[in-house]
Amino acid sequence: MTATTATRAHARLRPLGADSARWASGFWGDVHDRTRDVTIPQIWSSLSDPAVSPGLTNFRIAAGLETGEHTGPPFMDGDFYKWLEAAIARLETDPDPELAARIEEIARLIASVQREDGYLHTPTIISTRNHEDAIALADRFNFETYNLGHLITAGVRHYEVTGSTTLLDAARKAAGFLEDLATNKPLELARSAICPSHYMAVIDLYRATGDDQYLRLSEAFIRVRDDFEGGDDNQDRVPVREQTAVAGHAVRANYLYAGLADLVAETGDEELEAVLENLWRDVVDTKLYITGGAGALYDGASPDGSPWQDQISRVHQAYGRAYQLPHTTAHNESCANIGLILWGERMLALTADAAYSDVIEQVAFNSLLSSISLAGSEYFYTNPLRQVRDLPYPLRRPGDTAIHPTPPPPPSDERLRESYLSCFCCPPNIARTLARFHERAASLGEDGLYVHLYGGSTLDVSTADGGRLTLREDGDYPWSETVSFTVTDASTPSSLSADASAPGIPLHLRIPGWSSGATLTVNGEPMPVTEPGTYTRIERKWQSGDVVELTLPMPVRVLRAHRLAEEATNQVAVRRGPVVYCVESADLPEGVVLEQVALRRGAALTPVETEVAGHRVVALETEAVVLPGGDEDELYDDLADTELATASVRLIPYFAWGNRGAGEMSVWLPLVW
Repeated sequence: MTATTATRAHARLRPLGADSARWASGFWGDVHDRTRDVTIPQIWSSLSDPAVSPGLTNFRIAAGLETGEHTGPPFMDGDFYKWLEAAIARLETDPDPELAARIEEIARLIASVQREDGYLHTPTIISTRNHEDAIALADRFNFETYNLGHLITAGVRHYEVTGSTTLLDAARKAAGFLEDLATNKPLELARSAICPSHYMAVIDLYRATGDDQYLRLSEAFIRVRDDFEGGDDNQDRVPVREQTAVAGHAVRANYLYAGLADLVAETGDEELEAVLENLWRDVVDTKLYITGGAGALYDGASPDGSPWQDQISRVHQAYGRAYQLPHTTAHNESCANIGLILWGERMLALTADAAYSDVIEQVAFNSLLSSISLAGSEYFYTNPLRQVRDLPYPLRRPGDTAIHPTPPPPPSDERLRESYLSCFCCPPNIARTLARFHERAASLGEDGLYVHLYGGSTLDVSTADGGRLTLREDGDYPWSETVSFTVTDASTPSSLSADASAPGIPLHLRIPGWSSGATLTVNGEPMPVTEPGTYTRIERKWQSGDVVELTLPMPVRVLRAHRLAEEATNQVAVRRGPVVYCVESADLPEGVVLEQVALRRGAALTPVETEVAGHRVVALETEAVVLPGGDEDELYDDLADTELATASVRLIPYFAWGNRGAGEMSVWLPLVW
């Protein structure tokens, strides 16, 4: 079964699969290997062990292979499918017959649980098997459409990688169930369309099968949503085309807009694309953390939901007002940050605008990698920009009563990654994102190969007219400034092969928006470079052995925040290249606590190679100012009239914090002039 229509007809760029793009070495090559060898097996060991997780057990009970009740959150099915997608990606990049057999066995188990009408939700099916009352779509917080969306995505990937239709057939049946809802029970669908992974999923299914009904279903999802009077929490208070500001649950928002961008790529809907571009700018210009974190608020209420206080829409894990960016209580759920990558890469495909690549890189090197330990086996649900000791109230954690009926944890200053979370949506999402991260390295357009991210790729692309370009990336990005690409094979299009001067496939290298003074050579010959935040085009007749060298100067930058981002008033953050830095208490001198550390304007920040928890990083060393302490029991206290001291302090990459035990951390630091 192959697609019979030209998909992505309105996108300028098309993604590359594992046959054309790999992280074979360098920074992202190491992350790929860690994901393959540690993360994916570790998550499976949790999901398959009933003493740890009910993930696999729920499917076995639903299939009648075991007896018992459903346990865990109602979205556990979707979390299981996300791990499956990660395992399938591992199978694509690193074939493994034993893993392939396990995945097929799991696919058969999942398919055996599915109802004839395509519905699959283990809590309901288990209740029915146990002769208990169970009604599908009874509560939007059962997450049925979210689960079905991830089932469809996993089914498409399983088919694309293995050719097996076991899970693809289940995906088609699931889409059929959603289509029946859209046609005959639109209100039930609208009420249940929460965390809408199904928007992206049905477009995936359309692209895999060429069946136009799935494209029409995607359009129906918007009509159903626009006819429903909802709230900001799920972005269904205002019709999609009337939305001008991003509000509500950040994961749901980012998934929705990613799915809509997929639809634009198929239909060329210019009005919808303009809406998405404006919403993206609202996030990036006013609501995005310097680390790429998305969704600042733990709890709150939409200030725009209603003029009447008793009708204001609740928000949870949400985008707040413009510039509302707290540090210690920052939520930045790992799934929301991943959702921003999903949305950004689709906008990048539509526009070929390097500004989207800049944000994807910002998220990837900072908030994405902060969500997983350096060992690859522990995970954060939230990604704050500051952690302090003796916090007198508990922060919202996975397992809170609003998501899943478990008491919140007691107050603690130990916010550490964990190998298993009672709310397990983030770890498998992290795994599938990293397992498929080679797909973000580069894209192919009608006008050549676009390289988006650096960090150890090999690229091998061909065009329909016989052109080919194969590249190997070398360098130590993001720690060093020079990225080198060596041409290992090349051919011109067959129609031009007789012309000795005919160019090959044009190469477009991203000049990051954070860069300044970039230089480029081909075989040592200087080439012009476009401005930061663009792609530089190189067009020539490529020969094996050609070397393209891009140098991106990485001075340490000290950044301030917008005047309305009040929690960062008179503070600065430090960035070098794409990497944001922080101070962690493990690197402070004895007797100095976090709130005493300040940076002096103009002080040198010197890059030094070091290790954090046995993993190589480039840190920054500086002579920091030590501010006078105060009485910690007083809400307000007189400023001590003492001389400012200094101390040698080391800043580490933000993504590396929290790997050396409990401690304090801050990205933003006071500035002393």
